[in-house]
Amino acid sequence: MPPEQLLDPSQTQDAKAAEKAEVQAYFNSTGFERWNRIYSESEAVNRVQRNIRIGHQKTVDNVLVWLQEQGDLANRTFCDAGCGVGSLSLPLAQVGAGHVDASDLSEAMVAEAGRRATEAGIPSERLRFTASDLESLSGRYDTVICLDVFIHYPQAPAEEMVRHLAAMAERHLIVSFAPYTPLLALLKGIGQLFPGPSKTTRAYTLREAGIVAAAAEAGFVLKRRSLNQAPFYFSRLLAFEKAA
Repeated sequence: MPPEQLLDPSQTQDAKAAEKAEVQAYFNSTGFERWNRIYSESEAVNRVQRNIRIGHQKTVDNVLVWLQEQGDLANRTFCDAGCGVGSLSLPLAQVGAGHVDASDLSEAMVAEAGRRATEAGIPSERLRFTASDLESLSGRYDTVICLDVFIHYPQAPAEEMVRHLAAMAERHLIVSFAPYTPLLALLKGIGQLFPGPSKTTRAYTLREAGIVAAAAEAGFVLKRRSLNQAPFYFSRLLAFEKAA
């Protein structure tokens, strides 16, 4: 169904808080167990989960290539907003990023990301993990990145979040999201693309034009885009630069 049908414009602050609490609880329990397996090398995944892993890795790989093409990583600061178990922030630190602040709503995800960083020998001076929702993030960074997190935001809140993250970025903003397409509209909500009957959080597809317009309002212009997909995974990746 179109995102307009999924978005309830009369949603109260209490309702938004309740939905956020639901997402947080999910990713601290059943969701953590499932997605920690997906974002790992574990063989204990089904075909759907394996394809999601492949698709997400395509998105991460694209971002790493784009950033390395920009160069001078050692003198840049990065914010990985909604870092999960560190799928992007760990390799970003390993390819030479000067400093990465990574955060996630789930304390369980943050703890696992920190464990992986320690195992990889990445010092905390270069990669720091904290538990935080996107709304509470602050600071200034050369580059702000938010991958596959907007699936938890309807269109209007997602656009608001783009403006919020853009306000933290000095030069670059990179985001990805599940794009609204007629194909996905034929499905019974994008939640069916994810494995397991115990996934209880709502998921949203977004219209690209609204995301681009929100970034433009914050002074950013679209420079690169790609569509990464595997069976059961669809992610539009957009890279913005601060307008001169």
